[in-house]
Amino acid sequence: MPPRFATQKRGDLKTEETQEMEEKEEVEMKMEARRDILAHRGSLSVRSWYPVGTVLAGLYSVPPLNEVVAPPPGMATRLCFSVEYRHSREQLMVSLLRLGNLPPRFHSNVMLVELRLLPNERRPRQAKARGTGPDPEFSDCFIFQVSRVCVLQSTLSVCVLSVEQDGKRHAVGRVLFPLEGELGQAGRVLWRDLETEDDTQCSELGDVQISLSYSPTLQRLSVVVLKARGLQLMCMFFVGVCVQVSLQIHTQVVKIKRSCVAKGETNPHFNHRVTFKLRSQHLDEACLRFEVQQPNDIRSGERSTQQPPALLGVLVLGPFMYARGPQLQHWMDMVNTPQEPVKLWHRLARAT
Repeated sequence: MPPRFATQKRGDLKTEETQEMEEKEEVEMKMEARRDILAHRGSLSVRSWYPVGTVLAGLYSVPPLNEVVAPPPGMATRLCFSVEYRHSREQLMVSLLRLGNLPPRFHSNVMLVELRLLPNERRPRQAKARGTGPDPEFSDCFIFQVSRVCVLQSTLSVCVLSVEQDGKRHAVGRVLFPLEGELGQAGRVLWRDLETEDDTQCSELGDVQISLSYSPTLQRLSVVVLKARGLQLMCMFFVGVCVQVSLQIHTQVVKIKRSCVAKGETNPHFNHRVTFKLRSQHLDEACLRFEVQQPNDIRSGERSTQQPPALLGVLVLGPFMYARGPQLQHWMDMVNTPQEPVKLWHRLARAT
């Protein structure tokens, strides 16, 4: 006879009853577990559904990149952006979001942003604002291919430009963002104040304004020391202030030139122009060293003794081998815009 018509024994009936009871108990256990889950909704559980802890959703909420985020209080011109490094692909992703608190004279102009990853990227990536006004938006994303080792030694440079209707560009300011120590919290929305030339707050030792230009055809580096401000004069017997400019390749000093002495001022005007012969292949190996000096002229009766000049501060402009921050950016801007003078204020540092 077919198996379906086979008579079932009593033992088989007990087995079926046992299976039904086990299934019923299993259903009850699942229902109890479900009630336990509902009672501890939002908690983590393991095995017998013992609650471990609650997830705080606020710690993991990141504003979408296209969401307009209010700038922090204050009237400074600021840039809103986001930086994220993808380790698996060795890619640095930079998202430009918006500008905030632009000065009124730029409200009707088109805003342009140039991004570089120093010291490798020589050709800038550009982004154009979607609109005008005090808070123009961008919503652009850029990807830089950079290794895990080099990304920690890199600096993100963001230069904000204002373009008039006739095509003339004016520098609004820049943001220099060192990546070392800033990649731990990826995807954060960051606000950074623009560094502008209108900021007249002097550094501790004073500032000096330098103009650089390079001609690849003539293989010539032109340097103009324009003026200084906030210098800290060191003695009462002085005849003025001068600037010594030296061109250095590796550890060898190629040439030294000194400006005329500007008579006794803390904010002297030099307008001292010097040129150096420099081949293009040496642009990554050379640097400029500026020394602001105060000559001493000590008089004793009718005799005058010339003493070594007092050093008020030093400045080094050059590639990544010698400089960082604004000093490196100034050199890179000179290299990337041949035959166009690039003017910038720099802080003086102490001699080491």
